[in-house]
Amino acid sequence: MSAKDAPPPLPEPLLVEVADSHTHLDLQSGTVEEALVKAAAVGVTTVVQVGCDVKGSQWAAETAAAHEHVHAAVALHPNEAPRIVLGDPGGSRQGAREGGGDSALDDALSEIDRLAALPYVRGVGETGLDFFRTGPEGIAAQERSFRAHIEIAKRHGKALVIHDREAHADVLRVLDEEGAPERTVFHCYSGDAAMAEICAAKGYYMSFAGNVTFKNAQHLRDALAVAPLELVLVETDAPFLTPAPYRGRPNAPYLIPVTLRAMAEVRGIGENEMAEAIAVNTARAFDY
Repeated sequence: MSAKDAPPPLPEPLLVEVADSHTHLDLQSGTVEEALVKAAAVGVTTVVQVGCDVKGSQWAAETAAAHEHVHAAVALHPNEAPRIVLGDPGGSRQGAREGGGDSALDDALSEIDRLAALPYVRGVGETGLDFFRTGPEGIAAQERSFRAHIEIAKRHGKALVIHDREAHADVLRVLDEEGAPERTVFHCYSGDAAMAEICAAKGYYMSFAGNVTFKNAQHLRDALAVAPLELVLVETDAPFLTPAPYRGRPNAPYLIPVTLRAMAEVRGIGENEMAEAIAVNTARAFDY
């Protein structure tokens, strides 16, 4: 294994236990048990396992049912909805004629709805809009799916977990049009300080990932600086977005302390104060 592929070392443990508000254990190496033990060793005692398609959402629910300190969020990722409607991963119109379409999306949403009713499923997400990976032909399916997830979250009283990539204005518009759930989380917050002020005014949670530590992410640090402390969460989005100085290596929940300490520095507060706020906020956001 090259140094680039090697897992980063365990950071110094946090003194206040916190949660990783968004992770993908199914995409990480090793077992769930190994990941949880490693995370708990540094003070990360709770994780929210997030599904991105029907199969992944079923796995998230099953994993949460089996582990007391794992909570599930279930959804069709914004890029999944166009793939379902168009009928194949390549998004060809031929695929749409071979078994995709709106009825296939309806079926997938029905399963997400079923899963969302389960008690150990605490969130509906990640859903939203992604104009980075999906072209114009997929926008209608994305928006339809997003609106359906909002309705599911509200009906079941679950948190809404939003994926927003290069779609800030449209995500905010749809939330306004549909009426956001009581608890709405912008996962891997990607907006600027001005958007953070809009989210704050609406009571939306903002969850910051390892990219808040990247040199080219001053806009994220500016947003973090103005976000109300009671609306701030931390996440890994593991195995992606590994914080500096380990960028490019595999991410996992045990690296939360690295990001949290960088966040505390941005806020000008101690890491214990940051961790205490995040622990309370995450439990409130996901109602556990």
